[in-house]
Amino acid sequence: MTDFEVVVLAAGDGKRMRSGRPKVLQEAAGRPLLAWVVEAARAVEPAAIHVVYRGEPVRSGIEAALEPDAPSLNWVEQARPLGTGHALAQALPFVADGRGVVVLYGDVPGLEPGSLRRLQAEVGPREIALLTVSTDRPDGYGRVRRDSDGRVVGIVEHRDASPAERAIREINTGIIAAPAGPLRRWVAALSVDNAQGEYYLTDVVTMAVDEGFRVTPVAPSSPGEALGVNDRIDLEAVERALQRRRAEQLMRGGVTLRDAARVDVRGEVAAEEDVVIDVGVVLEGRVRLGRGAAIGPYTVLRDAEIGEGAQVLSHCVVDGARVASGARIGPFARLRPGTEVGEGARIGNFVEVKASRIGSGSRANHLAYVGDARVGREVNIGAGTITCNYDGVEKHRTTIEDGAFIGSGVELVAPVRVGEAAVIGAGSTVTRDAPPGQLTLSRSRQTSIARWKRRFGSG
Repeated sequence: MTDFEVVVLAAGDGKRMRSGRPKVLQEAAGRPLLAWVVEAARAVEPAAIHVVYRGEPVRSGIEAALEPDAPSLNWVEQARPLGTGHALAQALPFVADGRGVVVLYGDVPGLEPGSLRRLQAEVGPREIALLTVSTDRPDGYGRVRRDSDGRVVGIVEHRDASPAERAIREINTGIIAAPAGPLRRWVAALSVDNAQGEYYLTDVVTMAVDEGFRVTPVAPSSPGEALGVNDRIDLEAVERALQRRRAEQLMRGGVTLRDAARVDVRGEVAAEEDVVIDVGVVLEGRVRLGRGAAIGPYTVLRDAEIGEGAQVLSHCVVDGARVASGARIGPFARLRPGTEVGEGARIGNFVEVKASRIGSGSRANHLAYVGDARVGREVNIGAGTITCNYDGVEKHRTTIEDGAFIGSGVELVAPVRVGEAAVIGAGSTVTRDAPPGQLTLSRSRQTSIARWKRRFGSG
């Protein structure tokens, strides 16, 4: 079959998560579980995607996590939790006749498009496909029953399985692909004659066999793709599997990871060749890394752009900022949203920059705060310098022109302008514009009192 629709079952309670948040909205690798599933479904370009959910938080939560211009989903509510078969029955009336149906689960985020395409390829007028995995730990999963010739003849749920059936190592992932017409008929015939008192979708496999359909088991590209999430332990296992996949993608693209197990990607990363990422780095949101960029240990990059050959040293936070080629940040620096650091500039240890533009070649090497400022080229900002940008009501702009030298311990009280090549003496509080090319000082007179004696308290 060539035309398919996807149904994602996402209405489970997730009681074992012990959370007030719906299970499919729990996050792995920076995104809700359901968002991963929807992304995989869209990659195979189905005619439609139907999401069976329960509760408005699921719908609003997943819509917020998806791209604003992404194709729309058909949301189908399951009012009562009566099992996977009942959930699918809510969506089937919206599926067009003559098409294939792929059934996915909102808590199985690792499935890759290649595995979905192999499932689709095995579906025909008299053929269905089933995603199965062989494991040494099958407890809790439905077992795949085969006859003496190795043909699939049914699925038995763990609670309903005999001791011999529980010894089977091939498990059902629940992911199935079938022609819409027969699937509709089988789902309508499901019963609740089982230990759970629910409509099991897995019973359609037995129905298909009874009608002479061929049931083809399909293995995913890797067993980790089929990991489902029932509790926090499963969630951590899925997190690690997704992180490993993303790390391998980066390395195949020419990125060196000092330790792939100690880098977390929680967003979309575009990295050019010869990027080096050290241990403990977290990448969130949209991150772009230019050729040869180096990211030091225990650094967080969030919605950040790092230019070619730039260095971000250890223990930095770069959030909503752009760092141009050849610049060096850190260690222990923080760039806040709206910051742009020019080519070859230096932002050193314990320097915080917010909503500011730092010109090429400029330096703030240590212990400074630069907020709401425009800093020109080749400017020196001394240790302990701060821009006093907030008056309690509004933010104000500081402008420092090319070649200016700001001494240590200076306060620039915005709005204020420091002219080109001006020098501000250490310890000054500047409240008026400093003219270009001149030395500006603002210090109180130093006085020493000869006969002053220090008092000591009794405590």
